[in-house]
Amino acid sequence: MINILRKLVITLLPIRWLIPLRKFVTIMDRLDAIEENLQKLVGLYYNPTGEGLDQKTIFRSRELKFYSQHGEDGLLLYIFSKIGTTNRCFVEFGIGGGIECNTANLSINHGWNGLLMDGGQNNVARAKYYYSSRPEIKPSQIKIVRCFITAENIDKVLLDNGIEGEIDLLSIDIDGNDYWVWKAITNIRPRVVVIEYNASLGPDKSLTVKYDPQFYVHKKHPSGWYHGASLSALTKLGNSKGYILVGCDSKGVNAFFVRKDSAHGKLSEVSVEEAFYPHSSRLRIASVQQQYKLIEHQDYVHV
Repeated sequence: MINILRKLVITLLPIRWLIPLRKFVTIMDRLDAIEENLQKLVGLYYNPTGEGLDQKTIFRSRELKFYSQHGEDGLLLYIFSKIGTTNRCFVEFGIGGGIECNTANLSINHGWNGLLMDGGQNNVARAKYYYSSRPEIKPSQIKIVRCFITAENIDKVLLDNGIEGEIDLLSIDIDGNDYWVWKAITNIRPRVVVIEYNASLGPDKSLTVKYDPQFYVHKKHPSGWYHGASLSALTKLGNSKGYILVGCDSKGVNAFFVRKDSAHGKLSEVSVEEAFYPHSSRLRIASVQQQYKLIEHQDYVHV
């Protein structure tokens, strides 16, 4: 109903009125998320255990958006409801302004602590202001650092900020060297890893972008579709580090990996083909095959 209302307003109003309506559209987007959350919560009420459903369907039914970009908030709550927590410590980098990220719900509503990082000065300033203004957040709970993450500096940055050993969650979204940075991490042992995959590369190809410590997505290709790694490549890397793929969000953005010892008997491994979703917003422009055709001549590494 809310989505229909938005379409009617945008369709019927004159073009000159659309720019002042940006705030209205943002509010409508938020109401859309609330409506979708309510629909899923009703579904959970009638089938709280997911009995008779496969893991992919269960994952989709657990998606909820509070602070995350898509349904990652609900998926993380579901995963930790299955495997439990230890120290409720997280690391997330590529946070933007910190308001819409994978760990905000955990820190604001569930008392988690951790380290947030981004390479943009304005992003870090906004994040610091946002979290300092939240009455639920204690001053010592969240550390926010400006840092352009590379494979060469990631371990040192973590150690310099007091993060080492086992943590509950690592979230990676840097629109570039995601594969190479995850591969380089040795000083922490996250029980869960959320990492953005590039759905434009499809489910079958095992590719990652060629490493460039100065990688900037829109300088590499104007589409913004040349970045990161395919789901297959990330799954191979995860397996080599002791993780299994347990699912992806239905918008085709994030993959969820759980360390094998934490997942044992609680969550099942799913195949790349089973877990894969195409990128929903890119599908409005081109098919997955067309997306790849546009960027296939870029520099890739087969892994």
